[in-house]
Parts: sequence; structure tokens; C-alpha cells
Amino acid sequence: MGDLEPNTSRTIGEKSSFVDFSNTEVAFAHKSDKELRKAGWLFRLMNKKWLVDLSSSMALIAVRWRMPLSKWLIKATIFDQFVGGESLYECQDKIKKLWQNRTLTVLDYGAEGKSEEEDLDEARDQFMQAIEFAAAHESVPVVSIKVSALSKNSLLEAIQSKESLTIHEVELQSRMEKRVEDICKSGYQHGVKIFIDAEESWIQDTIDHLVEAMMEKYNQEKVIVYHTFQMYRKDRLTYLKHCFELARSKGYLLGAKIVRGAYMEKERERAEEMDYESPIHKTKDDTDNDFDLAMQFCLDHYEEIASCAATHNMRSCMLQAQLIGSRSLPRNHPNLNFCQLYGMSDHITFNLANAGYNVAKYVVYGTVKEVVPYLTRRASENTAVKGEFSREYGLIRKELRRRGLI
Repeated sequence: MGDLEPNTSRTIGEKSSFVDFSNTEVAFAHKSDKELRKAGWLFRLMNKKWLVDLSSSMALIAVRWRMPLSKWLIKATIFDQFVGGESLYECQDKIKKLWQNRTLTVLDYGAEGKSEEEDLDEARDQFMQAIEFAAAHESVPVVSIKVSALSKNSLLEAIQSKESLTIHEVELQSRMEKRVEDICKSGYQHGVKIFIDAEESWIQDTIDHLVEAMMEKYNQEKVIVYHTFQMYRKDRLTYLKHCFELARSKGYLLGAKIVRGAYMEKERERAEEMDYESPIHKTKDDTDNDFDLAMQFCLDHYEEIASCAATHNMRSCMLQAQLIGSRSLPRNHPNLNFCQLYGMSDHITFNLANAGYNVAKYVVYGTVKEVVPYLTRRASENTAVKGEFSREYGLIRKELRRRGLI
């Protein structure tokens, strides 16, 4: 989801007639006393930026060199908190518990950084297996994919730069496009939705063109393929509106997952190093404003746009809930959705679910070695500097006090 730091213009105790995000009893009903204590201990440690930075580096080294007990330690702590399991089979208990708490699952195979064609084919096969799994489980309506998991980043960048590709690169491009096509076609055949992630700006144009083609092909009767719009980019609100007009003109439906963005520091550093204007908004207020405007635009056209507000920002979630209510739309309308990452923002997810809204958790899965890069990035994005872990720790302590455990 990759939100920027949480908006603090309203308090954690915010409530309305639509949903009450301050209710920790509902937020943590799925956790036993032992599980809640463990989560509190973990978030207390992760609230220390220096410790997160150190442990992230050590985790990468330990897994790479297969150091004794490293896999066990990672799996027993951050892996258990933020990851569904090492396989689809291992995810089943967590998916079932989410479903029992009125919460859907978005499956996300967490392998990153592959570049060999054999590995890229294996990633495609993993996504295809996830689609078949989702088709057999009512609780799993969506599979999320990254185009960079199906192609070398250097190829995506070369395509975007409009360089003359070699014969070999043209062949690799064709293979990449076929992998994406195979996944979208399978989603269409099985009735499973496909979220295609947004990525860095220097490969995003390539992804945009590919997703537009997939939506035109597979979103004729209903939305199967969803594009992702990163609202920390200055141009994405305009691009969202362009995509809507394009879909209208070509006679298909738009799928829109709205996020703030996950690569802000990398984007700004690259722009400075290469001396071009950063595509990222200068202020968080500008990002928040564009996110909310994008969300409202999708609501304005909810019959033609299936949208998902993928955010940990409580204010934006409250705004969408209020807009749904003020327009007398069904809270469970299939085109109006919320999503948060597994292991984070349970006060948002489960209170929305309890109030009758469509809400899902992104459930990442993969071997410990495969998902450690995801885990370390997630830890870095949500350290105390950005406030996420501090907020999580405070909410857990509130529930521990309510249960009389501290």
C-alpha cells in the first residue's frame, strides 16, 4: 500500500455514525491474549528506528548466508506478523480467520528481484496457482501482481526510454507481455480480479501501457484488471481521469486501486542525482489532497469504475465511508472497496468490516528467503519517523489495558 506518514489532523479516537476506528475490542478480537502481547512486544521494538535499520541489515545477511536459527527467528517474529505463510497452504488458517471476521484476502506472492527467465516463468506460475486457489475460496477475490516480478527492470526501463531494442530484447519483451497476458486471461476465466501494482516512475509508463491493454481486453463486462494510481505523483490525478475517459471511449470498465505511493525517497534521490524535476509532490498535504480527490472521483463514477482505497490513512478511510453514507450507497457495493496490509492497521480493517464495508487484507506469502526484501522494505517504510509503528503500539497497549493485561 505504501502510504506516507499517517495524517494526524484527526485523532485515533475518531468515530462517526458510519464507523468507529477507536474500538480496539473489535480491532483485535481475532487475537488471543498471547498473540496480542506478542504483537505489542514486536511493535515496541520496531518503534525504534535504529533497531529496525540494524535488524533489517542483519536479516538480509543472515538469510543470504543461511546462518543457524536465522529462518526460525525471522519466521517466529516479523514473518508471522506480516506474512501469511511460506505457501498458499500455510496461508489458509490466516485467510480463514480473516473471513470469520468479515474480511477478504488479496493474495500477493512476495518474491522480488528475480531476473533469470526461468525464475520469471516460475513467478508467473506462482501467480497462476494463486488464481486457481482464489477461485476455490470465496474469501479470496483478488490476486495482486507486480510486472517487475515478470521481467527484468532493465528491460522495462529500456522500453520506456524508447531505445532501439535488440532482437533479443524484443523477444524478452514479448515473453514478459505474454506472462502478464496469461495471468489476466486466467483471472478472467476464473472470475478472479487482478491488481497490477504501480512501481517506480522510470518503468511506470511501460506498465501503464500494458495495463491499459489488459483492461481493454478483459474489462468489457465487469472489472477483472485493476490499475494502480500512486497519488504522491503530481500527474496521477490527471492520469486517472485520462484512463476513465479512455475506458469510456473504448467501451470498457476501469479498475482503479488508489494508493499514496511506496518509493518516495528513491524517486527524489534519483531525480536529484540525474538532475530532473521530481515527479513526487513537494508536501504531504498535496499528496493527501490528490488521494482524496481521486477517491471521490471514483465514487462519482462508481457505476463505471470499480475502485479500492488501499490505504492505512484513517482520515481517508473515514472520508470514503462518509461519502458512501451521504450518497446512500450500499456499504457492500462491489465497486467500493478498502484494503490494508496484513499485520497493520487492524483498527481500520476490522472496524470497517464490522460496520459492513467491503474490506480486505493484502496477504503476502513466499519462503522466508523470498519475502525478507519485502519485510525489510516494509519495516523501513513504517519506522517511528513515519509514525506507523508508534500508532500500532499505542493501539495494542490500549487493548491490553482494556483486557486488564497491563
